[in-house]
Amino acid sequence: MDEDETNDIRILRGGEWRRERWWYKLVHVCRRWRSLILHSAPYLGLSLLCTHRTPVADMLAHSPPLPLVIDHVGDGWNITPEDEEGIKLALRHHDRVRRIRLAMFVQYLPMLINYIDKEFPILEHLYIDPLSYNDKGVVLPETFRAPNLRHLVLVNFALPVGSSLLATAAGLVTFSLSFIPPSVTWYQTDLLHKVSSMPHLQILGISFYSDVPNHVWRRVMNMQNVTHVVLPNLRWLGFQGGSAYLDALLPHMTTPRLEKLQIYFFNEVFVSVKNIQQFISSAEILRFTSVSLRHGRMGFALQAYPRKGSRTYALSMVIIGHGGEDWPLSSTAQMLDVLGPVFSEVMHLSVGICDKNHMLWSGLPRFNQVDRAQWRDILRSINNVKKLYVEDGLIKEIAYALKVRDGEPTMEVLPDLKELICGARFDADHLFDTFAAFIEARQHAGHPVALISSSTHLFKQPSSDMMYSSEFQTPGLVTVVTVRPKSNLRMTRSITRILTAPTFLPSSIHDIVTAISNCWGSHDASQTQRDPT
Repeated sequence: MDEDETNDIRILRGGEWRRERWWYKLVHVCRRWRSLILHSAPYLGLSLLCTHRTPVADMLAHSPPLPLVIDHVGDGWNITPEDEEGIKLALRHHDRVRRIRLAMFVQYLPMLINYIDKEFPILEHLYIDPLSYNDKGVVLPETFRAPNLRHLVLVNFALPVGSSLLATAAGLVTFSLSFIPPSVTWYQTDLLHKVSSMPHLQILGISFYSDVPNHVWRRVMNMQNVTHVVLPNLRWLGFQGGSAYLDALLPHMTTPRLEKLQIYFFNEVFVSVKNIQQFISSAEILRFTSVSLRHGRMGFALQAYPRKGSRTYALSMVIIGHGGEDWPLSSTAQMLDVLGPVFSEVMHLSVGICDKNHMLWSGLPRFNQVDRAQWRDILRSINNVKKLYVEDGLIKEIAYALKVRDGEPTMEVLPDLKELICGARFDADHLFDTFAAFIEARQHAGHPVALISSSTHLFKQPSSDMMYSSEFQTPGLVTVVTVRPKSNLRMTRSITRILTAPTFLPSSIHDIVTAISNCWGSHDASQTQRDPT
């Protein structure tokens, strides 16, 4: 797998396995190369790949007894009768199978899984996904053993806690059970006991097919003696289910090297995140400088990144409300207020509404004037932000929240804010009017804020003199313009129209400065005609 891989699914699947064929052509160059490569097979990690449309019988008959890699993922999710026979034939050589990856519709799996009923002594990677899930799940044969297993990813499997497969799982690096059916029960104590014997564990994922009422998990945890577990090598922790399960689990885990935390709560009315906040704070590496927050009718989604421009998140939280009811903004505000300390280093904040393809979409969320206080609370919880990105659907709401009312301190919300960047739906005139009160209040307080329209790429920032930045590179990228504080809105709009005119295609920063200077000269001349003094 590529070291820079960031896609969660591809990471769990183990990357691209079809590269195992890299040596096929080389052994046909000449006899010397063939002899050299095959005699170095253990050092080169050579394997025979059994995948879609592979003539497995012929390959096994005419190839040296190398380890086997069985890979049937994708390709329309269907397998031909020939593919099915090839998989069975390869599984019969259980002492040679190094990796197994099966993602196919559930009707194909039972017959194939029956062949995974012996000890697979060199099996390192097992990934099975039936693609369609139910409350019964898929069952592995009890006689299956894999003492050398390093990566175990099972989706919608009824794997009991006492499974013989897990009895020899001390070497696991990846342990992921997704969509665990209710036919088996993994209490928090069971999970802690199992992972405590996995010192090399780097990826741990637990998700449930259906929600168990939160009071059940709380009652179970209160009745058990729980041992604290330290996972020194854990890098990625993922959970999906009821919040009470994770809330009771986290205080009994320490993960000093955790780099990524993924949480998905569903069917929630209110979520307690105090233990999540303490857990994140205890992880030495888990720190954030950029946060993206999306609100929807059904809930909210938050992703935090270790630095701006990171290719993958360090924290992902998705919370879906109870029974499809509207998720109250006040719940988001209360949770972020508790989580606030872990966002103390965040410099970039993006807020928006979930799009129609998002799981939280069920129509646009309904906001009202009461939500102004909630939005102010949300912004205060991430209060050290220097850049705020507001997408189209929330521009009016955020402008309303940022506008300072009588009696409110000007610098109460986002006191360090330097740049306010908005979406493309509003033209520059409308955008400046929308945030005019906030921009003027910050200017008068001595803390000017740049207002940026992503559609025009114009930065409107009150300042004492005019300047330009070398950030401009080519048409379509960001252009920075600083406008005198005493210049009126008409002057600013003139500059905006020049920079966004279809005929204005600058080839250098000099073209921009010249255009603005000409505009400024015309503005001064018109002022002189009206007022000779």
